[in-house]
This record gives sequence, C-alpha cells and structure tokens, in this order.
Amino acid sequence: MVHSGAANADEYIAELPPERADVVERVRQFVLDNLPPGVEETVNFGMIAYEIPLERYPETYNGQPLMYAALAAQKHHYALYLNGAYASDPARDALRDAYAEAGKKFDMGKSCLRFKRYDDLHEEAVAEALRSISVDDFIGFYEASRRR
Repeated sequence: MVHSGAANADEYIAELPPERADVVERVRQFVLDNLPPGVEETVNFGMIAYEIPLERYPETYNGQPLMYAALAAQKHHYALYLNGAYASDPARDALRDAYAEAGKKFDMGKSCLRFKRYDDLHEEAVAEALRSISVDDFIGFYEASRRR
C-alpha cells in the first residue's frame, strides 16, 4: 500500500496483508513507546502520522498539524519518517553513526528510514531519535526552516 484512506491507525493496519500488518503494528507500538509528550497518533497523508496538534501549534503553512514522524507500508519496503532527526543535523548524524557501528544498513531518504523487516531497524538508535527531539525543539526547527 502506498496511500491509504483509513480513518485511524487500526484501519490502516487492517488494510494490510497479515505479514505486513504484523510488522507495521510492531513498529507502531515501538514508536508510541518512544514518542515525546505532546505528539499524537493520527492518519494523515495516507499513512500513520505522529503529529503536534493544531491546538498546540496552529501556525503551520498549510493548516495541517506538524508531522513529527510517520509510518507507512510502501510497495517494497516500510518507511519510518523521522522528521525530527531529519531537521537536526546532530540527531541525523547520531542515527547514521549508530547504524554504521551496529553494521546495519542505513537507508534514509529525505526523512524516511526505509527497511524491509523489523529486524533491520536499530531499535536503540531509532528510539533515541524519537525521544531526543522535544515538541518545543521540533517547533523551533520548523520555525527556523520557515524563516529561510
């Protein structure tokens, strides 16, 4: 699935074949266990999204909540969008270095960490990437990017 019309994460997962649903559910729980306070799970842009609600920060350029992270089952891989790590050079470098030290493949695009199996994730490094950027820090990164 590349894009879903699901209304919530449970519906998103129910649309997947069982083996893919198992991986997405496992990553979903892992993400939920490691998010900083103030981030909420939704479905947005056709994937499971972890967002800063508009009640907390309404001044977005597109009127949508700020997407802190997201999870998607793509056609040939899974994608975990770590927007906080993408916005922070030190966080992105720490993530890349941790993957190298563990001998794991680091396949990161603009903000998405691509993987084919749950075991491809470096749990400790991904958990740190999720926990290390607070909501206030993420909003600061967003505001700085809009001033450029």
